[in-house]
Amino acid sequence: MFTVEKETASMVTRGGVRLDADVYRPTASGSFPVLLMRQPYGRAIASTVVYAHPSWYAAHGYIVVIQDVRGRGSSEGKFNLFAHEIEDGEDTVQWAANLPGSTGTVGMYGFSYQGMTQLYAAINRPSALKTICPAMIGYDLYSEWAYENGAFCLQANLAWAIQLAAETARLQGKTIAHHTLATAGKNLPLSDLVPTRSGLLSSFEPDSFYFQWLEHPEPSEYWQHLSPQTYFAEIDLPMFHIGGWFDPFLRGTLHLYTEMAARSQWRQQLIVGAWAHLPWGRKAGAIDFGAAATSSCDRWQLQWFDHVLKGKETDILTQSPVQLFEMGSNQWRGFSTWNEQQLTPFYLSSTGLANIDDRDGTLTPTAPQAETVTPPDTIVHDPWRPVPALGGHASIPAGMFDRSAIDSRTDVLTYTSEPFSTAVHLVGEISVCLECAADMPSFDLCAVLSTVHPNGNGYNFSQGYIHLPAEPGGHLRTIVIPLQPTCICIQPGHAIRLSISAACFPAYPVNAGTGALVGETRLIDQQVITVTVQTSGDRRSQILLPIIPA
Repeated sequence: MFTVEKETASMVTRGGVRLDADVYRPTASGSFPVLLMRQPYGRAIASTVVYAHPSWYAAHGYIVVIQDVRGRGSSEGKFNLFAHEIEDGEDTVQWAANLPGSTGTVGMYGFSYQGMTQLYAAINRPSALKTICPAMIGYDLYSEWAYENGAFCLQANLAWAIQLAAETARLQGKTIAHHTLATAGKNLPLSDLVPTRSGLLSSFEPDSFYFQWLEHPEPSEYWQHLSPQTYFAEIDLPMFHIGGWFDPFLRGTLHLYTEMAARSQWRQQLIVGAWAHLPWGRKAGAIDFGAAATSSCDRWQLQWFDHVLKGKETDILTQSPVQLFEMGSNQWRGFSTWNEQQLTPFYLSSTGLANIDDRDGTLTPTAPQAETVTPPDTIVHDPWRPVPALGGHASIPAGMFDRSAIDSRTDVLTYTSEPFSTAVHLVGEISVCLECAADMPSFDLCAVLSTVHPNGNGYNFSQGYIHLPAEPGGHLRTIVIPLQPTCICIQPGHAIRLSISAACFPAYPVNAGTGALVGETRLIDQQVITVTVQTSGDRRSQILLPIIPA
């Protein structure tokens, strides 16, 4: 272990913009590899909300550089979300590699925006960049960050936009703007005439990326230009991927990992814990997963960097390339690949009262007889009292909560299995296939999968949401809802429950039913929507579960 000293250093990009960084150095002779993090929140934070302080990494024999991206902290220029990170990232890598005492090799780490800056920096393939450790990223920015199955991620997007706007106001010394935005960030403003169009954000940050995202509600060239996936076909580096079961960007983490694992010549390591976007501790929501759930990512990353940048044989190489925390058993499990198991169908069945009596709707591995016909289950979605978001991956706070009170609402359909006699292990991706119809051109569906304890409490562990664009109302449609991937052990005596609703507010906007664009729908336009789900006859609704052997 080394003692550490800190200094501030600056570089100038190819366009003449000064970028500032804190540099942490071991106080010892010799040369050391560089670890680089580029972030927009003020470099003193250095992602310590989830990682060890940079001095910890420096004490283990690394020069650690924490840089303010363009227009943030004390760096010059105008901040424009993701716009300059490819060239600025490349310039920074090469500058860091040439710092005094550097071996000329660079690794990057960080999560969220700091994960994205790693991907952008890798795109032009700077020769000094030898490895990246992207955590909780959107590989396809549209479908893995801003939108989920066509639904705008309202709560997460607006909260982040207000946070960034508040930081801009702080840097500009605008006291009133900063105070107003910082206060709003703790109690999101959702009472505008057009609920998604924050008047407060319009007043203080009219050029926010948030409005651009609202104005591009479908995949387009706008998203292709921004998304790292567009530029990544020729990129090949050893990567250490980090995700969380309750992270809104898990889809992006797994997308990047599976693509790289399929084509890379280098080892790709995947770690997914029982974590929300932050923090990475032993609790996610109301559930304590035990001491083993607490993040060991700093120790694992250090082993990874020691191997890739210093050529050491470390314990990371003896682990399986896929390390998943299994909720329920509360232990880490190793796998050679991700998500290659067969899917097992469980069929939805009821007498038409799955919204009234939680004993009526059932999940069973045996398909109902085709000749058995029962009334469809019905949801009447009232925009005056939309089904609220609770936990999961898309709402704040995230994680597992007892949702039995929500499941007792008459605008929520529930389907519950028999308690399992032995432990059931689910590892991988889940999808729900519903045969349904609605009386309005457009509607949304939310599917939540919970484990039901013997006392009747139901704790969500996976959910999905989909926005159905406008079509003529009334006809039966087959809707597939992808749920958040998971790794969980359902304990003996516990059951699973699938809950279906037509809203999950404010994680996602309330669908007005008219087919109007999400950024143009006024509160007064929101309509009552009736949705029916068919559970009998030839069209069988079902959930597909990734059950693996014990």
